[in-house]
Amino acid sequence: MSEEAPQKELGSADIQRIMELLPHRYPFLLVDRIEAIDEDKSAIGIKNVTMNEPQFMGHFPGRPIFPGVLLIEGMAQTAGAICVAHSMQGGRPSVVYFMTIEGGKFRKPVMPGDTVEYHMQKTKSRSNMWWFKGIAKVRGQVVAEAEVSAMLVKD
Repeated sequence: MSEEAPQKELGSADIQRIMELLPHRYPFLLVDRIEAIDEDKSAIGIKNVTMNEPQFMGHFPGRPIFPGVLLIEGMAQTAGAICVAHSMQGGRPSVVYFMTIEGGKFRKPVMPGDTVEYHMQKTKSRSNMWWFKGIAKVRGQVVAEAEVSAMLVKD
């Protein structure tokens, strides 16, 4: 008879917690919730895309498309939030800087009404640097992908 390993409890962060971890605010906070947080190893960021966001005034009139660069930024914010949460000491977060983008690809347009899931997986970390592979999905389909890195700096 085999014993099953205990299920690991995965964390989550609501918008209030995300705003404690990241300096970003509207209109540049691009993550509404983070789910399935496994320490600094992986997480899924959630972004609800709505028509009232300012980028849709110019991108593009008559055919609103969520900018691909903002998808990459949402990936970086998801990764940055879990890095900061993992590294907090004495309750005071570090500042997180988005450092690199590698292999960015945009597969399908994202429109108002879509819910984007940023699936982030740590590939390595060293000292105050973290590297992640990210895939953005809408309704299970990949819409963008990239590898990003973040650096934490103490205030």
